[in-house]
Amino acid sequence: MGSQSIPLSRRSLIAMGTGALAVAACAPVGRASNELAVYKTPTCACCTAWVDHMRAAGFEARISELPSLRSIRSTQGVPEALASCHTALIGGYVLEGHVPAEDVRRLLAERPKAVGLAVPAMPLGAPGMETPDGQREPYETLLILEGGGTRVFARHG
Repeated sequence: MGSQSIPLSRRSLIAMGTGALAVAACAPVGRASNELAVYKTPTCACCTAWVDHMRAAGFEARISELPSLRSIRSTQGVPEALASCHTALIGGYVLEGHVPAEDVRRLLAERPKAVGLAVPAMPLGAPGMETPDGQREPYETLLILEGGGTRVFARHG
């Protein structure tokens, strides 16, 4: 009887572990899709304004300040040519620069095979780059493809 309880116990543990993994695999679809990890330098005010934009759109943001963002960008596969003033991670994707919340929602809904989104060059009028006089520049949100290429994901302005 003792020898039978060990295999039964192992089977039970395997079944429970498999069930827990299934629950964990489903969890990111709901809650994690709103959790944003933001990396910025300590002195950047426009990054804080972008975080405010994202929070107003329903995202939960956790901010980490770093002296340089080069290593986080490199680790996440963001080409240096797309570098901006902050980098964020959400739902398995990277966001570089002043990406609008609506584009992030679309990215998370469509789930393309990609590294993430970027709005390079800090265009006036992008979220966090608003001006008192309302000046806006047209800009594009780029989809960062695996391997470093890009394609236009959305156009604004």
